[in-house]
Amino acid sequence: MFLREKLEELERTNLAPYAARASESRGRVHAVRPDLLRPDFQRDRDRVIHSTAFRKLEFKTQVFVTHASDFNRSRLTHTMEVAQIARTLAKALNLNADLAEAIALAHDVGHTPFGHAGEDAMRLCMKDHGGFEHNLQGLRVVERLEERYPDFPGLNLTYETREGIIKHHTEYDAPKPHPDYNPGKSPSLESQAVDLADEIAYNNADLDDALEMGMIVVGDLRAVDWVREVFDEIGAELGPKAEPRALKYRALAKMYDLHVHDALRESAARIEASGVGSIDDVYDHQGRLVSFSPEFGARIASMQKFMLERVYLHPRNMVYTNKARKFVRELFEHYVENPRQLPWKHQEFAEREGLHQAVCDYIQGMTDRFLMQQYRDAFLPDVMN
Repeated sequence: MFLREKLEELERTNLAPYAARASESRGRVHAVRPDLLRPDFQRDRDRVIHSTAFRKLEFKTQVFVTHASDFNRSRLTHTMEVAQIARTLAKALNLNADLAEAIALAHDVGHTPFGHAGEDAMRLCMKDHGGFEHNLQGLRVVERLEERYPDFPGLNLTYETREGIIKHHTEYDAPKPHPDYNPGKSPSLESQAVDLADEIAYNNADLDDALEMGMIVVGDLRAVDWVREVFDEIGAELGPKAEPRALKYRALAKMYDLHVHDALRESAARIEASGVGSIDDVYDHQGRLVSFSPEFGARIASMQKFMLERVYLHPRNMVYTNKARKFVRELFEHYVENPRQLPWKHQEFAEREGLHQAVCDYIQGMTDRFLMQQYRDAFLPDVMN
């Protein structure tokens, strides 16, 4: 057990007293033999990476549908960016980077095809049948729907990783408390770091994608004072002959840095002022400790307002959004009316857990392109594959 003991010693030596420790984890639902080379949270990360749900993220929409451009982010590349930023925040704050990365890689496995448009449609479909929320669905994916082991369902992740999934919270995600995961308690600092990393990733990446796709141009950014200042500063550094793409990438890199540096300064100050000395103190502390400063939060709000008005509600984007809602809604209704067309596994789910939940599970697990193929098969019966 020498290697295992060495891993535990490294946690004690390198992590802050309020960080999560794999050696003190509340464990897994199903007992497994310890891994001598990997701490439990690193093992969680690896299980997520090898899961079917994670691989499917490659062909799921983040904001702009995956086939609209060869450039824009998919749900998978967004997830990888979140994981990278979460590790940076966690390591700088002496938190458990393995746990932060595991939560980050799993945080979107419960999303539907077609991003938030698909989720809006699924919420309407499930309104009278238990509802739909992607964090709760993500927990269902890792606890029940993944099929990796012969003796039990799911990925059998540690409690701390599963808690981070269900408590994922950003401007656009507000999960309800779950009775099995410390309701009324704050999430771990690692989980909070993932929440902030998610905001940093989409704040900057959505702007990058929108510029690349021509939905906006750099001149439009003058509507947001601080973003204009960043682009002007980088433009002055590079000179008038700078390539537009070089200007964009340098300016976006600067914006990432501003987000991360503000988050680290504010979070370190809040943690010190709070007096937390253990992870239990973190759970008991009311309010976020890993956060942007109020001043930078106001900057972010101004940019998000601009993105909503000029990008997310852009006419081109709304065409795809309305189509996506229609595809999800009509295919859902089709399977409810024709349950024998569900795969055998989901027909068995329907018998145990209800037809609507089984249909929800099936469609949520689809990629964009698979859903469109199923839609064509269902509603274009004269086309035989």
